[in-house]
Amino acid sequence: MIHRVYEQVQTAVDKLVVATDDGRIAEVVHDFGGSVVLTSREHHSGTDRCYEAFCNIGINFDVVINIQGDEPFVQPEQIELLKGCFSDANTQIATLAKPFEKKSDSEQTLFNTNIPKIVINNLNEAIYFSRSVIPFIRGLAYPKWIEKHTFYKHIGLYAYRSDILKEITAIPQSSLELAESLEQLRWLQNGYKIKVAITNRETISIDTPEDLKNAMTFERLHLT
Repeated sequence: MIHRVYEQVQTAVDKLVVATDDGRIAEVVHDFGGSVVLTSREHHSGTDRCYEAFCNIGINFDVVINIQGDEPFVQPEQIELLKGCFSDANTQIATLAKPFEKKSDSEQTLFNTNIPKIVINNLNEAIYFSRSVIPFIRGLAYPKWIEKHTFYKHIGLYAYRSDILKEITAIPQSSLELAESLEQLRWLQNGYKIKVAITNRETISIDTPEDLKNAMTFERLHLT
């Protein structure tokens, strides 16, 4: 899987490095000719691990992109969307969102607490992330929600200006982050702005054997 992710995104970045605390992953990356940095096992989040790797590389890039190793369907064009957010000098952090499709099988996905949702303001900045469905549609039965409002699924890719990455990794975990188990809430709670680019490309993260089965089905339906 890590080889697949590496190949998907290497053409979209200036330098690509796998950050891991697992020697087995490092060996695999070495075997296929990729770059890897071994990091501490004590990190609480992928952002913390990303910052350690950035420091170890020793190159002062303007923007650092955190790509999850369990996202084999991430596309180069999605990385380009993230990079494009930084054409605005005020962008501190950027991430992606995808509209939930307005069809019957989206209802189950919408109410899946393993899929974070995001609310965006008119400046395409994140207002809040939640495992619950947000916003709540008052006066309408749940099955009708997907038909009456555009809900956004959060795609877990992040990009940070390097100085902002240093700052946010020094902040203690926040109450909202601990409540939802979503690290990006720490940044919002501390006043940082998160720019959101919209993608129509679906991605599937693979964390369990069931996820792997779903991903294989997804690949047959979308990539063949």
